[in-house]
Amino acid sequence: MLRSFLFALVMLFSTHAALAQDAAPAKKDEVQKFIDSLHFKTGKVTVPKASATLTLTPDFRFLDAHDAQRVLEQLWGNPPDSDVLGMLVPTSASLADPGDSWAVVITYVADGYVSDADASKIDYAKMLKEMQEGAAEVNAERKKQGYAAVDIVGWATPPHYDAAANKIYWARELSFSDAHEHTLNYDIRVLGRNGYLSLNAVAGMSQLETVQTQMPNVLAMTEFNQGQRYADFNASTDKVAAYGIGALVAGAIAAKAGLFAKLFAVLLAFKKVLIAGVLAVGAGLRKIFSRKQV
Repeated sequence: MLRSFLFALVMLFSTHAALAQDAAPAKKDEVQKFIDSLHFKTGKVTVPKASATLTLTPDFRFLDAHDAQRVLEQLWGNPPDSDVLGMLVPTSASLADPGDSWAVVITYVADGYVSDADASKIDYAKMLKEMQEGAAEVNAERKKQGYAAVDIVGWATPPHYDAAANKIYWARELSFSDAHEHTLNYDIRVLGRNGYLSLNAVAGMSQLETVQTQMPNVLAMTEFNQGQRYADFNASTDKVAAYGIGALVAGAIAAKAGLFAKLFAVLLAFKKVLIAGVLAVGAGLRKIFSRKQV
């Protein structure tokens, strides 16, 4: 199922890549003007559609759904996606800096309570091998379509499930054949009563140490509201998701459940691409500063 799922995604992302390639690159002063128009929030912020609250540390600022979607669409050239609920931006790196910028995109999936019964039984080494094999099959089709190959190099951070906090995180290292730097995808899933929060960090592999240092803080400051937490689950009334922890990482059953109906690739410098699920096949996106005048 995983391989067929990956193969099916190629056409979806090829379309998204084509849309992004048509976007005109922005000049540096225009980028800064755009960033100055954003409404950054600090302290305690709410994500109403997810019934969640973020207690921000001084290391992060928050953009609500409207501004986060503006960044994704107008600054980074992505197709519209109304599912994006917000974005965490580190205070240590400006969105205008193509070399140091990175961000965490927040979405929510209301597919029901995700059982963690399989958490301790998952063979992540085997899962990685299967994902790599699936990526190889996708790459064959990508090359036919004229797009760069995308290889899963390995786990940058192996999957880890915190049973006490009901949060799982992992990171993948990816190689785009037309990029000089590997891409880092660092994913967090915060389990709740009726679904889960998805926090996807995008950065270059050179930023691995920075992201690894900061993502535990992101984990700690993200919680569902009282009554919507994992422990509040009521087996007699609440919906149960059709997949478990393993599917959140591999994406196989998740695809069947419809989680990838609106996948998108986030454009950042050096091929920083947000990957929801197993593998994004939207390579070939332009860098926002690719035609910056000197």
